Amino acid sequence: MLSVFDPRHTVAPPGYSRWLIPTAALAVHVCIGQVYATSVYKNSLIAHFDTSQTAIGAIFSIAIVMLGSSAAVGGRWVERNGPRRAMFVSACFWAVGFLVGALGIATDQLWLLYLGYGVIGGIGLGIGYISPVSTLIKWFPDRPGLATGLAIMGFGGGALVAGPLARQLLSLYDPDYNPANPAAVASGHALVALFVTFGIGYFVIMMFGPFNVRVPAPDWRPAGFDPATIASRPLVTRASVSATNAVRTRSFWLLWIVLFCNVTAGIGILEQASPMIQDFFRDNGTATTVSVTAAAGFVGVLSLFNMAGRFVWSTTSDLIGRKPIYMVYLGVGMVLYVLLAVAGHSATAVFVLIAAAIISFYGGGFATMPAYLRDLFGTFQVGAIHGRILTAWSAAGVAGPLIVNGILDTQGKPGTLTASAYRPALFTMVGILAIGFIANLLVRPVPDRFHEPDRGPTSPVAKATVTEPVALGPQSNPPVPQHVGTQTGRLWVSWLLVAALLGYGIVQTAITAAKLFTS
Repeated sequence: MLSVFDPRHTVAPPGYSRWLIPTAALAVHVCIGQVYATSVYKNSLIAHFDTSQTAIGAIFSIAIVMLGSSAAVGGRWVERNGPRRAMFVSACFWAVGFLVGALGIATDQLWLLYLGYGVIGGIGLGIGYISPVSTLIKWFPDRPGLATGLAIMGFGGGALVAGPLARQLLSLYDPDYNPANPAAVASGHALVALFVTFGIGYFVIMMFGPFNVRVPAPDWRPAGFDPATIASRPLVTRASVSATNAVRTRSFWLLWIVLFCNVTAGIGILEQASPMIQDFFRDNGTATTVSVTAAAGFVGVLSLFNMAGRFVWSTTSDLIGRKPIYMVYLGVGMVLYVLLAVAGHSATAVFVLIAAAIISFYGGGFATMPAYLRDLFGTFQVGAIHGRILTAWSAAGVAGPLIVNGILDTQGKPGTLTASAYRPALFTMVGILAIGFIANLLVRPVPDRFHEPDRGPTSPVAKATVTEPVALGPQSNPPVPQHVGTQTGRLWVSWLLVAALLGYGIVQTAITAAKLFTS
């Protein structure tokens, strides 16, 4: 039965629609994006284990560290074994992580929660995050930014789905739990049931990934696509660079710095979102004009812009190029941080708009990076290279909160801070973005000595034999195999599933976000 995951059985047959591949990626990423919604039940875990915020917060930190580590270490394995096996392994680790975590909650063993959700689930996070990247880029050589933006948008949308769903499930399993009360805590029984539900439910949804994903045949290309039009753009190569050689290049480490700086600055807003907006509109350490409910709405706005930025900005990079779009992320980001520091306290709408734009760049930076790597290093082992560069995410996930919290600790106690207390931290983020901006300017094409031996073109130029209506060029009208029509049902079902999941999250988050303007 497991032979179905053999890479030899993963090559797409003639007529296979490439628009099934984003649904496979989204099914996986929407599920593993739940990691950003752990704060929903954080207070409940603190109460259940009778421990500190730091002890429970370590669960999230372990998961993120394991995400970066497993992506870096497992990147070559993913390339060798193909996306179908990688997605299946990711689903298994992610589901088992929840189930072991549930066992830890049921037996009051916190270390099992660390092991389950943190370590085992974190491995599933890393493998799942990189599993579709290389495949998407090979299916969409004409629009790699759009393809990776679609997939990684799902990771940002995962929290939109998991957050409200977790609150509703906890209230179902524990009638005394009030999801509208930020201080409410659920019972241990409800937490166990939640983790079991997530483990089983996410496994089922993630199976749409290996069910739909295929790799294109070696001689496949989209109808009407000329690889020369892409290769003629600045910084875009038709050569191949291995993951081993990629880390020996200056460009790889410059991009590592770029991603680290962009993520560090973005996390500076995300990690402090709720208290930050309350503090910005606090007069001389007195009561704030922004309620807890409105602050929750602000977090919802940021979540929507985080998800939307991953798709919009990454797709835009297909038009203007990867290097210019990062100049926008980092350069305009510096201006926005300065504006937030000096004018963010002038009006709630001003604060929200500036912060939302910053977070859209944060999300866009994640989604554009795989396409940037493809431009510089080719498609040969781009998934493995992407896995290694994600260590910048792990480092930024530690550095960002440390920088912001460390500076705020010198300004006063939580609940008494004002806008002026945040200015040193915000100007520090301007400096960090400036470092990333300079690093991006220094990125150059990879020297020939790092290229793999030429075994023919990396982007096939054979006549197109596979297509679907979306990919048809105006001059192209190849015969469509008879079985292509049977894919229509699968396309509809797959996209409806993804749309239903993301639609639920968007609607629920929009309801929360509306409280920012109605409270």
